[in-house]
Amino acid sequence: MTTTYTLETSEAGIVYDVHGPAPADSPRPPLLMVGQPMEATGFSTLASYFPDRTVVTYDPRGLGRSVRKDGREDHVPAVQADDLHAVIEALGAGPVEVFGSSGGAVAGLALVTAHPADVSTLVAHEPPLVRVLPDAAAAERAGQGFRDAYQAGGFGAGMAAFIRMTSWKGEFTDAYFALPPADPAQFGLPADDDGRRDDPLMTDRSLAVSAYELDVDALAAAPTRIVIAVGEESIDVMTGRAALATAELLGQQATVFPSHHGGFLGGEFGYAGQPEAFAKKLREVLEPSTTD
Repeated sequence: MTTTYTLETSEAGIVYDVHGPAPADSPRPPLLMVGQPMEATGFSTLASYFPDRTVVTYDPRGLGRSVRKDGREDHVPAVQADDLHAVIEALGAGPVEVFGSSGGAVAGLALVTAHPADVSTLVAHEPPLVRVLPDAAAAERAGQGFRDAYQAGGFGAGMAAFIRMTSWKGEFTDAYFALPPADPAQFGLPADDDGRRDDPLMTDRSLAVSAYELDVDALAAAPTRIVIAVGEESIDVMTGRAALATAELLGQQATVFPSHHGGFLGGEFGYAGQPEAFAKKLREVLEPSTTD
């Protein structure tokens, strides 16, 4: 059973879905699944593996069903953290557990920084924090490269460059920057330019996500148990390397999950991972006392 709510604030209408039992009837605290720029639909398969507990998914403001009223187009982790805080307050069942994927992992870290009492456990899966990398300057240049490709050639050109960047293993070296422009056809992408330049992933709108800087002291002082997760297939690429570096900054080792950066996905976007195995690992991390 899924019930959809809209939380109206002065700046946005935040739409969120409550799956499974009501929080008061759940044997565990609500589990929030958070993405960015991915919307709630990306967690459909993963949520289905937790039918016994309350799962909450949402569309970040300005994405999907969550309409902005603030006149802005940028996606800022601190703003998302405040939106998540408002959703948690509306649930009336905190502290909650949070699984954050990619930009959602960054939003989760921002949430714990700003509202530490909201979250008992945060599993932050591959936060794409460019500035924690040893080759941060080169990684930022590579990121600018796919944004430039998008501005010059549209979605297919930009996404091809993005896929190549996020598939590159190891540090971004001269060999990477010497590559010819990525070919959209190689990735099954359209070569035609539809003229749009509003994609949240391939514009500066989401730059604050990858440029987010951790407040290590605040995270260390929080009562929240923080688990940095990395996919076994993506350890060597940018998001995996960022996860390893983030874990090191927080004085821990990253917890290895099955599959890749989207390892929890079913067939939502045609880039399926191993959702059943991923869900099993997530349950083990969140509920160690019930899986020993």
